[in-house]
Amino acid sequence: MVTGLMAGVGMALLFGVMDASAKLENLTFLEKPLTPEQIALGNDDYVEFCASCHGANLKGQKNWKRRLDTGRMPAPPHDASGHTWRHSDQELFAITKFGVGAVVPGYESDMPAFEDVLSDEEIIAVLGYIKSVWSDEEREFQHNLNLKDGRAR
Repeated sequence: MVTGLMAGVGMALLFGVMDASAKLENLTFLEKPLTPEQIALGNDDYVEFCASCHGANLKGQKNWKRRLDTGRMPAPPHDASGHTWRHSDQELFAITKFGVGAVVPGYESDMPAFEDVLSDEEIIAVLGYIKSVWSDEEREFQHNLNLKDGRAR
C-alpha cells in the first residue's frame, strides 16, 4: 500500500513538473522566450521588492478596489483576481520602471518607480514570474494586448 501511494505521489510530482515546464515553454515577454532561470530570478526579486505590498502569493492588499484614506489605491493582486494581465508587456514594464504615472499621467500611487533599483533584465524577470502564474486564457488575453501595442507578432 505504501509503495502504491509513493508511486502515485511520484507520478503526481512528475506530471506537475511536466505541466509547469510546458506552461513555461510558451512564456514570453515582448515575444522573447523567458527561461526558468529568469523566472527564478523574478521570483527572488518579487519577494524582495514587491511581496511586501502585492503579497507573497500575489494576492495584493486587502480591499484593493477601495481607496485608502490617502485617496490612493491599495496594491492590486497579480494573479487572476487582479487586472495585471489586462495590461500589455509594454505597459507593465513602463509602470514598473517609471511608476504608474508613466502610463496614466497625473495618477498618484504608493508604488515607487524601480528605475534606480532594478535593471531592465530584472524588471522583465519579475514580470515573467508574475506571468508564470497566469492561466493560458489570461496569457492569451494579454498576448492580444501586446499585438495591439505592435510589440507582438
